[in-house]
Amino acid sequence: MLHILRKSKKGEAFSFGNFPLPMALRPGRSAQLPVVFAPVAVGKAAGTMTLHSDALNPTVTLNVSGVGTKANVANLKVSPTSLNFGNVTVGTSARLHLILSASNGPVTISAAHVNSSEFTLAGLVLPKTIPWGKSLQITVVFTPNASGAASGKLTLTSDAGNSPNTVALSGTGVAVGSHSTDLSWNPSKDPVIGYNVYRGSRKGGPYEQINSALNASTDYTDLTVDAGATYYYVVTAVNAEDMESGHSNEVRVVIPSP
Repeated sequence: MLHILRKSKKGEAFSFGNFPLPMALRPGRSAQLPVVFAPVAVGKAAGTMTLHSDALNPTVTLNVSGVGTKANVANLKVSPTSLNFGNVTVGTSARLHLILSASNGPVTISAAHVNSSEFTLAGLVLPKTIPWGKSLQITVVFTPNASGAASGKLTLTSDAGNSPNTVALSGTGVAVGSHSTDLSWNPSKDPVIGYNVYRGSRKGGPYEQINSALNASTDYTDLTVDAGATYYYVVTAVNAEDMESGHSNEVRVVIPSP
């Protein structure tokens, strides 16, 4: 028979539940050890719970941890969390939208910063308060100033508990007059957060994904084409659970030569 004689702990956020001592355990029997977590501050907390007995291994120590959060704090949801503008001709602009939603209370956005001059916000006047349960649509504009890939990050600062919120931005500047393939497709009938574009050199595949990040719109321009080549394209849709659909109908494109 095993006798549990004492108990001890480290970490002020943790305590033993109803576990009276001393306790006698017969061979083959078990007992539940209730541990209570009552965070005293926001953030991660860790501790140990130790039992002392007359067993051959008289001390057993359990590591415990938990994360304290603020109760009923308003949060800001940004959807999607990244925007890919695809290919945009240098000297022109493309626009995509973000949806900002407030939960658990109203949220006031006090600052919005983009770390690249090629991406800007249109029409957002700050400070801006989003009422509880309501949404706000904002517009991000991509104006490439040179050929090649461009990237940036939008940072929204607010009084929400999960502030700041960030959105990854990407796009590709296209020089006027270069060969390219412009693709467009009908939007998915189901709710999605974006699309992937695939290309192959033979009918029926195999295909290779050519977009570097999820494409938020139903248009895409492929700049990496060779004069005189023939390509086959398909598109897939991706939902909020990161589940990807099957391939769309295949499209054949012949690039002029030269």
